[in-house]
Amino acid sequence: PPSHNLEMKHLPGADPELVLLSHQYKELERIPLSDMSREEINQLVQELGFYRKEAPDAPVPEEFQFAPARPLPTLPPLQAPTADSKTPPERDEGEHPDL
Repeated sequence: PPSHNLEMKHLPGADPELVLLSHQYKELERIPLSDMSREEINQLVQELGFYRKEAPDAPVPEEFQFAPARPLPTLPPLQAPTADSKTPPERDEGEHPDL
């Protein structure tokens, strides 16, 4: 069955990979798929939170409109830099504000 907000593009000669984009179409991560079976790829897509539709034209619940279909993480509010600080506060390495 198809997954919402998941599109496959065949690029001749290119190694297969899953490219995760933010809702603003900024690239977040590339996951190589060459060494994965179809079942492993399907499981990965589910673990990432994409909504699996029962049919290609089936409606998608509102809470699953954006991929990945899990809620956005709650991030601490950004603090304005002080007069003597020119750099914004740092985030944890694995944290993506767009996921």
